[in-house]
Amino acid sequence: MKKYTPKSSFSIAKIYCGLFGHKYVASKQVTNYIKEYTCSHCREQVTTNSKGRLEVMTPKLKEINDVLAFVHQKKTARINNKINLQAAS
Repeated sequence: MKKYTPKSSFSIAKIYCGLFGHKYVASKQVTNYIKEYTCSHCREQVTTNSKGRLEVMTPKLKEINDVLAFVHQKKTARINNKINLQAAS
């Protein structure tokens, strides 16, 4: 796994978000309860944690969300397949 090194670059968008706050837009729905958000100004990414609070996205959290999305997708496909088989009977 690669080490995470934050980029320290000057940006007016970061100053704007520092003064007025972030404007988060949902960018990905991992499960029914967990989503990933991206700030429309500074492109900062956050995700919801186990308590429902927003947490800054790290490579570890990104990997966890990817695996969780894969497992959730397989589970919902299996449930939908089971429902379709029962309806056909």
